[in-house]
Amino acid sequence: MNNAILPILHSDGGNGSETNSNEPFETHDQSSLDAYSQTVSSVFEKASKAVVHIEVEGNKAPGGSGSGFFISPDGYILTNSHVVSGARSLRVYLADGRSASGEVVGNDPETDLAIVRTDVDEVDHLAFADSERLQPGQIAVAIGSPMGFQQTVTAGIISGLGRSLRARSGRLIDNVIQTDAALNPGNSGGPLLNSRGEVIGVNTAIIYTAQGICLAIASNIARWVVGWLIKEGRVRRSHLGIAGRKVPLVRKLFRLYELEHDTGVLVAGVEPESPAARARIREGDIIVSIEGKATPSVDALHRLLTADLIGEAAQVRLIRGLEMKRLVVFPGETQN
Repeated sequence: MNNAILPILHSDGGNGSETNSNEPFETHDQSSLDAYSQTVSSVFEKASKAVVHIEVEGNKAPGGSGSGFFISPDGYILTNSHVVSGARSLRVYLADGRSASGEVVGNDPETDLAIVRTDVDEVDHLAFADSERLQPGQIAVAIGSPMGFQQTVTAGIISGLGRSLRARSGRLIDNVIQTDAALNPGNSGGPLLNSRGEVIGVNTAIIYTAQGICLAIASNIARWVVGWLIKEGRVRRSHLGIAGRKVPLVRKLFRLYELEHDTGVLVAGVEPESPAARARIREGDIIVSIEGKATPSVDALHRLLTADLIGEAAQVRLIRGLEMKRLVVFPGETQN
């Protein structure tokens, strides 16, 4: 007996005729595939002109390459910090065949994001979506230059939200998007897009020891960082020294303490000797506000940890077990 796979047959009710049971499913699968293909093709057509390939010549290490995308019509490109850090010179290759020199005008290793400025203008550019509205299972499309193959598109789904990733600076990047869209070296800095062609994340990491686990910096974090990088070239920020993720609050506590939002930031880890550790913030606490301003998400907490709080006394409200506690923390300055 051989190992051939036999077709599954069924009877039509005893009249002796048999049909292949796969036939009705083939039509259904084909129509589903067409709809999926049309979505991916539509996203690529809409967004690909804004995606660029970046060639890097380093100061010390050999040159490398990565991806990026225009975020404005006047030549500003968003990419990964690790793509352009230490570059002596940059060359940007556009989808229409043009190329131009690039200059790093802003760099934030803490979120692995950087801004490159080119002398081209009137270019197609991409808009950011609200990453707080993402859901697991949602379609995710990536465009970039894996292994130097420009204008490559891959697609998959959002596999998970609220992940953490350690940046090359050693600090954790919170609220990272996990996707199974196939990414390879060279995709770094390219956009992760929703079905409308809007940026939901910036592709930044691949888990080499696994299959189908790729990570992207959420668009809400990217949008906030971009404003600082264009304006000042760096992000001056305070920090607590925690790893956190957004969690729902128990409805009873939400009502009891009359909170503005029904979510908060769960403290998933506390760095030793950090401002949070000195303030006795513990793993498992749920931060609901800082200086009287609600922290319903990690993005919201990041936005509140501005330069104004560096070294200043700040009141943190948090839920520990069933109790509401108020602690005073002195945020430190994040060192880029």
